[in-house]
Amino acid sequence: MVLERIQKENDIKKLSEQELLVLADEIRTFLIEKISVTGGHLASNLGVVELTMAMHLAFELPQDRMIWDVGHQAYTHKLLTGRKAGFDDLRKHGGMSGFPKRKESDCDAFDTGHSSTSISAGLGYVEAREILGEKHHVISVIGDGSLTGGMAYEALNNASHLDSNFIIVLNDNNMSISKNVGGMSKYLDGIRTADAYTGLKKGIESTLRQIPVAGKPLVSHLKKTKSSIKQLFVPGMFFEDMGITYLGPIDGHDVKALYRTFTEAKKLNNAVLVHVITKKGKGYLPAEEFPSKFHGTGPFAIETGEALAKKEKDTYTDVFGKVICDLAAKDDKIVAITAAMSDGTGLAEFAKRYKKRFFDVGIAEEHAVTFAAGLAAGGLKPVFAVYSSFLQRAYDQLIHDVALQNLPVVFAVDRAGIVGNDGETHQGIFDLSFLSSIPNMTIISPKNRWELADMIRYAIGYEAPIAIRYPRGTAYMGLKEYRKPIEFQTSETIYEEDGIVLFSVGHMMEVAEKVRERLKEIGYNCSLINSRFVKPIDEDILDEMAKEHTLFVTIEENVLSGGYGEKVQDYVMQHHLAVDILKIGVPDEYVEHGNIDILRKEIMLDDESIVKQIITQYIGR
Repeated sequence: MVLERIQKENDIKKLSEQELLVLADEIRTFLIEKISVTGGHLASNLGVVELTMAMHLAFELPQDRMIWDVGHQAYTHKLLTGRKAGFDDLRKHGGMSGFPKRKESDCDAFDTGHSSTSISAGLGYVEAREILGEKHHVISVIGDGSLTGGMAYEALNNASHLDSNFIIVLNDNNMSISKNVGGMSKYLDGIRTADAYTGLKKGIESTLRQIPVAGKPLVSHLKKTKSSIKQLFVPGMFFEDMGITYLGPIDGHDVKALYRTFTEAKKLNNAVLVHVITKKGKGYLPAEEFPSKFHGTGPFAIETGEALAKKEKDTYTDVFGKVICDLAAKDDKIVAITAAMSDGTGLAEFAKRYKKRFFDVGIAEEHAVTFAAGLAAGGLKPVFAVYSSFLQRAYDQLIHDVALQNLPVVFAVDRAGIVGNDGETHQGIFDLSFLSSIPNMTIISPKNRWELADMIRYAIGYEAPIAIRYPRGTAYMGLKEYRKPIEFQTSETIYEEDGIVLFSVGHMMEVAEKVRERLKEIGYNCSLINSRFVKPIDEDILDEMAKEHTLFVTIEENVLSGGYGEKVQDYVMQHHLAVDILKIGVPDEYVEHGNIDILRKEIMLDDESIVKQIITQYIGR
């Protein structure tokens, strides 16, 4: 196998032209085989095999800095830098990350996981290079989907003033996670007609050259001025008009053409954008036909592309999707917003049923939040469904545009808590903290599937900003009989005894029940409270529980700093309640990738570890 000869960075330069063709096929086969077992990001990686190979041929690693936007498409990059063995433990606890990690390899120039960041980071590298007097190339790879993010344009605006080399690779596959939307997508669609444009340009140039005497000078003049042939026949030339040299479009699966283009791009003393056309999922028919399905996939059967683990029960996301559709059927003021995640957030069915009331704004969370504010101010009932870790990107808009005006926007905060294999950049462990600090914001979190449905209905009728926080995965089916109506700032008592009281936040109820059972088995009385409201907390229940209990235990899958437990502790101290406090949550650190159960055990958030902490605290009183 040719792939076996790639043991470290730059080994690809030793291969012949024919061997490069074989290598591309072997990489695709390898990725399909490995990801079918481990799960991971498949379609995006299959689409950039030749592009990555050409970059590794044209540049020197780790001297040159290669920055991948989002980073989920860097599997080939990892293979070409000698990390083939790591794919057996891809995204597993203690194994290789599914994203670039500086601590994993010197060839990973920048940690990534969220979109639209690579140009900004690359520009920082360029300016550092110039100040330090170093000599290396900086290459930022960004997808067309990431160009819907405003941060990319802020960076392009600054990059246009460079007088030193900076290469931006636009990987254009007409997809983000879902299909691209918006003006930039339409603009790139026009440029993608590469054959028509190229043929026209050559035809015009050939005709002009045949004009006696004046022909050749005219062609030369057109090429040297801003009104070049390219400028004339590619509408707008957006990047050129910004002062960024545009090269392309180029077939992203032609290694030779890509290599030649990168070689030319290296010679320019300014920012240059190389526009590359690729096909997401290339080389594996199921991924080509259904790229969204294979964006992030679990283990699957290679022959059919079908998932090996059949979903038997609804996830929290499924419940949200069904309820919001049911409510929208009865209320035509309900509108739904997603940031390029209609499938992931459960809004796909809503998009089909209520096209005029569904808005996919692309990867643009900041815009989504302020857009929702405008919808609410205009008299509608907007629901923004978003992953917890992506909502972080719109913090100022939450404060300034929604909460300051006390507008009734519903935030359906999906993937809250530990999400597992995607790791640090995707763990939803900060939302309770950053949302709680915002005036006018209310935060609720359901214990099970039925309470999520009730909370969505409650939130739709709420007249102020409200966030519903729920996790990834199968919705908890326990405690169905406990379905007290949702009342503002009111929690729910599940079991009431004395001694120890557990205050569980949202989906941690399943763990809290196990904790209570363990405590009962060893002779401790224990009450269990479903907190429901994280902001504002239920102060009445704290006063009530302090009468018969001596230890309050708060359990949340959020960082302890700024979380629910701190709010309870503050109240206890301010009101001099005669109880001790034990706060259980995520420690002050980033949580790496791995199986959720393993990660919880590692950070002492599993039932066994929680019981040990409680006994230690209780006995030590």
